[in-house]
Amino acid sequence: MRDPKDDLVLEVAVESQCEYIVTFNKKDFKGIGKFGIEVLTPREFLLKKGILK
Repeated sequence: MRDPKDDLVLEVAVESQCEYIVTFNKKDFKGIGKFGIEVLTPREFLLKKGILK
């Protein structure tokens, strides 16, 4: 993790078995795919869920 403040976000996401982390700050979450979590921007998340087209 590039930003130590994001460690808690990742820890909570892993422990709660989240599928996604939604953030405008994707660059600080590179490499977390190994935890089975996809990092998306809010727009990407809404597109993925079919809320936006």
